[in-house]
Amino acid sequence: MGGIISIPKRTLERLPVYYRVLTQCLAEGMEYISSGELGDRAGFDNAQVRKDLNHIWSGGRPGLGYEIAKLAECLADFLGLNNTTDAVLVGAGRLGTALAGYPGFSGYGLNIVAVFDCDPEKTGGRIGDIPIMPVAKLPDLIRRLGIKLGIITVPGESAQEITDVMVAAGILAIWNFAPVRLQVPEGVLVRNEDLAASLATLSYYLRQHSLAKEKGQTLDSTAAEGN
Repeated sequence: MGGIISIPKRTLERLPVYYRVLTQCLAEGMEYISSGELGDRAGFDNAQVRKDLNHIWSGGRPGLGYEIAKLAECLADFLGLNNTTDAVLVGAGRLGTALAGYPGFSGYGLNIVAVFDCDPEKTGGRIGDIPIMPVAKLPDLIRRLGIKLGIITVPGESAQEITDVMVAAGILAIWNFAPVRLQVPEGVLVRNEDLAASLATLSYYLRQHSLAKEKGQTLDSTAAEGN
């Protein structure tokens, strides 16, 4: 694919879902899939699927749908999944350890090369094959290996300081699991994963569902999510 394609953020967030569905379909031995079936499996309506895929793909065949292998390859290429992205992770607590040890990231081209922590009892150890190093060595490794992606799983009070170190060393994208909004210069992308907010949303839905049941009503889950 040549050139830079600009697409809406919400569309970009749905593309990995389509890719996951397509890989599952390939494992089932399927060759073609309609936009309707892809939407059913992904949880989106038919029109949304076609609109999203039209940004990057025009290879649907009347009566057959999308050729799964080619569409999956197109998505993988567009999302950069065929290229391994090296990353560093800071915070060797339970969440950081779980993320570093998650084998599924390799299927999406993510390779965590090192984990960093300020606790001397953790540094020098390993999470699988990944070394745990002192935070003081973070900038040097980022510069030496040309790392552009950083993952933050430290407490909120430490997150901005770690962010500043990462950005100064050359990090351009940050996956933030700390419960704070990070301040970064223009040109640096932050993706926030607020676990507490997600839990609060689920708790709110369950509470509203209980109240609706008491009144004999049906609760729309999309309305509870605020979509």
